Amino acid sequence: MRQPIVLVTACSAKLGNHPYHTVQFKYVDAVAQGARCSPLILPALGSATDLDSVLGVAHGVMLTGSPSNVDPSHYGQDVHNPALPRDPARDATTLPLIKAAIERGIPLLAVCRGFQEVNVALGGTLHQAVQEVPGMMDHREDPAAPLDEQYGPAHALELAAGGKLADIMQAGRITVNSLHGQGIAQLAPSLAAEAFAQDGLVEAFSCPSAPGFVLGVQWHPEWRAQENEDSRKLFNAFGDACRQYRSMLPLREP
Repeated sequence: MRQPIVLVTACSAKLGNHPYHTVQFKYVDAVAQGARCSPLILPALGSATDLDSVLGVAHGVMLTGSPSNVDPSHYGQDVHNPALPRDPARDATTLPLIKAAIERGIPLLAVCRGFQEVNVALGGTLHQAVQEVPGMMDHREDPAAPLDEQYGPAHALELAAGGKLADIMQAGRITVNSLHGQGIAQLAPSLAAEAFAQDGLVEAFSCPSAPGFVLGVQWHPEWRAQENEDSRKLFNAFGDACRQYRSMLPLREP
């Protein structure tokens, strides 16, 4: 049986003298090995993206993390720290993609920047520097540490009782990594909080009104996903949702 196709969002980046569309291996691997779906990288073409065409062949969407942040103009703020990278081409691609995918009922899994993109696309706002907000922890990693330490367990999350994530994890608390400086300030009206850090920061959400699977997480479950039981559960659930969505589509002629 053919695997479901999952769009994996790319960033725009300059490597040396040339511009590239970039996706880290770990996101592609998590879709291929964890969700057992076929990843299809979606370049950051902005308004040149034909959403009807790409979503017409997709059975799922994975919104990846990134070194860049959503431009704060999209949620009514000025830039707090101009030194932090932004990616206008990615914003112009993912923000309309999110709305279109949700409307069609296409399963969507959003990680880190992708998590923040969904919140912004649906009308929420972000803290541009969580560590500067009174009462909040510093959720950033140590950039000088080895990757195993950066992506190691950082803090616990309390899962919303009776929520979608608690059902997937079959638990009320999990421990996650933490590699983000920005985070949700105001949750978008159509989203429901699924998990909270000890400081109250929303670190997962679902979209109860959506016709399909929608789940966003602030941490990085894609990091060595096959070695982490909670990550395996998450990608299994996403992959199953993609397979279910595909099963509901009319059969296409070969």
